[in-house]
Amino acid sequence: MTSPLTRRSLLAAGGSGLALLLSACTTGPTGSSSSVAGSSSAAAGSAAASGSSSETSAAPFPVSIEHVYGTTEIPARPERVATVSWVNQDVVLALGVVPVGMAAVEFGGNAQQSTDWFDAKLEELGGEMPVQWSEADGIDAEAVAAVQPDVILAAYSGLTKEDYERLSKIAPVVAHPKDVPAFGTSWQDSTRMIGTALGKGQEAQELVADLERQIADAGERHADLKGASFIYGTIDPAAADQISIYTDVDNRPRFLELLGMEQAEVVTENAPADESFFFTWSPERADELASDVFVSWAAAESTRAAIESDPLLRTIPAVEKGGLVLQVDEQEVLSVSALSPLSIPFALKRVVPPIAEAAATARG
Repeated sequence: MTSPLTRRSLLAAGGSGLALLLSACTTGPTGSSSSVAGSSSAAAGSAAASGSSSETSAAPFPVSIEHVYGTTEIPARPERVATVSWVNQDVVLALGVVPVGMAAVEFGGNAQQSTDWFDAKLEELGGEMPVQWSEADGIDAEAVAAVQPDVILAAYSGLTKEDYERLSKIAPVVAHPKDVPAFGTSWQDSTRMIGTALGKGQEAQELVADLERQIADAGERHADLKGASFIYGTIDPAAADQISIYTDVDNRPRFLELLGMEQAEVVTENAPADESFFFTWSPERADELASDVFVSWAAAESTRAAIESDPLLRTIPAVEKGGLVLQVDEQEVLSVSALSPLSIPFALKRVVPPIAEAAATARG
């Protein structure tokens, strides 16, 4: 287990798990597409259980996929698919393939160290739960090797060069795209890259289009979202950095933008020039954070009272006018932080309504 950028180290780096949520769950530009040579082009296939992919697609192999560490050639349709990091297992399953192995979900997971959306799709496909391993201390190459994969998918990940080289001794590896930061692949690009790797490029394109329509439709249903300004971040009176704000490099703001909301000007005007996915803000300037809605993660609902009683934090405009959305359910947080084809419907049902309600309250 070699990666120095681990979820455990990220968790230790910030108050209330902030660094974990910031660093391990970001996304790149929504509209971008990864470089792929040799696209797949087939009709939608039926579900494949027990870790093997559908045989109904007729995509040509080999396919070559460019990524941050070069180009990976996949010689034949993968039959045993392993995934590392988050998101990737959801994409594989959404495309009708049950992975043989995947990382356990250690933040926001259910009793199976999985997610409700993954389990529901797995049951629909009639598949068995994949072998799971912990990535709390980095990529466990030995555990990955034990499931004998013929491809390892890490389109959404923070693989180091060392991770990549170790895993490549086991099977072909698809790492995150070049020119995209670690844990920076959009759910759209993850879906397209993995679709190509599985010989399901056309299915992947159709899946992305369908989900983007679902998000747009949800925005139409929740009319109060349209044009509402927002800040997505973390307010925590007990943390060293009491206010942190996500930029539009991150998954969460991009999701709200797809719903028709607008990122607050104070964020766009102060976002770091280096395309960092977050920045901190001084509590002494809390009253400058003008927006209709402020969405924040917290470990407990009691944080709301602490915010509202804090002499500085309570001056945040969204807090003053009832536009604070405090997310305390870890699986709801995960559904947007690690946005995927399977988590999006969950987020639309569970995460979006409270935000729409807050927008309505704040805007009167």
